Amino acid sequence: MICEKNAVFTQHLTMYVRLVFVCVSKCISYPHSVGLETLSDINERLQRSLQDIIDWLSVKDEELSDSLPLHGDITSYKHQSEVHQVFVEELKSRGPFIYSVLESAQAFLSALSVPLHLLSVDVSTRQQSVGRWVWRQAAMAGDLWESVMSRSVQRHKHMQCTQERLTELQGAVEELCLDMEQAEGVQEAWGPIGDLLIDSLQDHIDATKLFQEELTQGQEGMKHVNQLAHQLTISSVPLSEDNTQGLQQLNTRWKLLEVQKRERLRHLQDAHRDFGPRSQHFLSGSVQIPWERAISPNKVPYYINHQTQTTCWDHPQMKELYQALADLNNIRFSAYRTAMKLRRVQQALRLDKLSLGCVAAVFQGLGSGYNNPVADAVEVMDVLEVIHALTSLYEQLEEKHGVLLDIPLCVDVCLNWLLNVYDSGRNGQVRILSLKTGLVCLCNADIQEKCKYLFWQVSGPGGCAYQQHLNALLQEIIQIPWQLGEVAAFGGSNVEPSVASCFRMAPGKTSIQLSHFLEWMSLEPQSVVWLPVLQRVVQAENAKHQAKCSICKQCPIKGFRYRSLKQFNVDICQSCFLSGRTTKAKALIYPIMEYYTPTTSGERMRDFAKTLKNKFRSKQYFSKHPQRGYLPVQSVLRAGSEETVLQGEYRRLKWQHAEAQACPHLREGSVDQEDYQDQALLAEAKDLRHHKGRLETRMQILEDHNKELESQLHRLREILQQVSLSQGLANRGMPRMHSPVHMKVHPFIAS
Repeated sequence: MICEKNAVFTQHLTMYVRLVFVCVSKCISYPHSVGLETLSDINERLQRSLQDIIDWLSVKDEELSDSLPLHGDITSYKHQSEVHQVFVEELKSRGPFIYSVLESAQAFLSALSVPLHLLSVDVSTRQQSVGRWVWRQAAMAGDLWESVMSRSVQRHKHMQCTQERLTELQGAVEELCLDMEQAEGVQEAWGPIGDLLIDSLQDHIDATKLFQEELTQGQEGMKHVNQLAHQLTISSVPLSEDNTQGLQQLNTRWKLLEVQKRERLRHLQDAHRDFGPRSQHFLSGSVQIPWERAISPNKVPYYINHQTQTTCWDHPQMKELYQALADLNNIRFSAYRTAMKLRRVQQALRLDKLSLGCVAAVFQGLGSGYNNPVADAVEVMDVLEVIHALTSLYEQLEEKHGVLLDIPLCVDVCLNWLLNVYDSGRNGQVRILSLKTGLVCLCNADIQEKCKYLFWQVSGPGGCAYQQHLNALLQEIIQIPWQLGEVAAFGGSNVEPSVASCFRMAPGKTSIQLSHFLEWMSLEPQSVVWLPVLQRVVQAENAKHQAKCSICKQCPIKGFRYRSLKQFNVDICQSCFLSGRTTKAKALIYPIMEYYTPTTSGERMRDFAKTLKNKFRSKQYFSKHPQRGYLPVQSVLRAGSEETVLQGEYRRLKWQHAEAQACPHLREGSVDQEDYQDQALLAEAKDLRHHKGRLETRMQILEDHNKELESQLHRLREILQQVSLSQGLANRGMPRMHSPVHMKVHPFIAS
């Protein structure tokens, strides 16, 4: 209806404008015949039309201003679009009339531009006044028309761009809502972590990580929606209240999903770390009430005794093991004493069935980073990595031998022993070379195979080992007797004399080959003599010798058998020989042959020949030619005048001999059998003197050990001044000092 009325009105106005145009033309053609009244009528009608146009365009301009800003939702936008479409149609319908009026005004003004001398003074003055009014109104109407049309076109373009953005925003929001609903459905399906099976923790971690990747894609969608909303805002199209609240809810739901996803993944990883296959949780069952296994912040285990309300680093079974090792302190010879202790440790840790190939396979399975000879000397493993390696080792051991092992107990006690040896300060880290050395030394393998494997761990690509490499290896090996309190008998913790002794196998060379190392080890050097003795101890456990002990009369002799090469038919069992039990006629001052397997006829004939030869040798000969079954390694002391562990023993024995000479009544057999009371007193005095000698010997050992440490520190200072830190693999911190267990050092170690 509005469009029809505007059309009729436009037709009438057009006819009127044409009439005015004709009249104006006549006035121009016949200026003298037309009066001022006719010009005034035309002017009045023209000004009225221009004023109507001005008023109408002003209203339309206000309508454009009132319609801003645009509403940022589809429903409101459609209504605004319909209103603006009506507005545009109305402008289009009025356009011809406005252009006609403006053309009439132009024609009227052209008619008034006749020369002034053709008009009278009164006529020209009035004509100028009329022209000014028409010109002003026509200019104002033209400006308003152009402004309204320009703003309408801009509004139309703006609405088209807004429509595209709103449509895109609506589609993105709908897609994001679908993704959000799916993600929330997955999140709602998550069960409590406490109800999950330990074996399924890794699967849930993988599923949560996959969910995280999907959320990352959804995050791009959320970011896109926020960018579209921001573009509408800066384009003066603020979102409606409903859209704003909906967008805020989407952002809140998204952030909540992110937080829940992170918390879920963190809790799953914590549970997997604390209870999973690589955690220490399965080791909590290695102790029984009243003990409890606890973990320090650096993942090192310690043990709580709730009955005594005390804590300690050692596992309860490790404490019992150490108490059992004290029973072996009556063994006279340090190499055998150390080997016997290690044998008990080996059996307690169930490493007596562990093959060298199994050890190598475990480290091979851990990756190339655990089989790099250069890195192994400096790279470390934390407690969790050590537990993982030990768990794999015992699982393979159980599978290979078909025996049922208490794996948590075995892993925990073995970890305890490794930390006692190589991390006594409980820092929570063990060098890879240390772990390999400890396991290889106690595994069930031939001594030569052990030496080969250990040498390969420190040798370079060409199979050569330099002094710093051998120094690093021997430092790791010597930690084992150090932990048992037996290190003083093997040259102390200073391994430089041992390194120098080994390099004498390759004179003039700066590196050694495997053959040189094996040749040196075959001589059983003093610093590592306990390692081949350990192998002989193992081999002798099941040996039976068809002979009778000349001291305790045991028959057959089990274990080691010792045959005198000075006296015929003198055999001594393992227990009597190692404890020093003897008789006056069977003194252990002559050459003795050790057997850890049953003897053959050839060996018996050989021993008979040696015994026959030794029959013609004096006691002085054996004093000048002492028998040694090992390669002595001289310790490096700061001053040559200082005494060693062996020199102190010699001085003690010499003092005892002098005491015995000065008091012959204290010797065995010199007591009057009839005076029982005197006999008891003398026996007690003898025991006290013997105990005093033992205490003095221990004091001397400690003093010598301190001197040894001082000399080592002095030597290390000199080395640090000459060798750079990158090449000084031996320049590691000194191990923690232990109070030595009761030791009896004897210069004789049977071959």
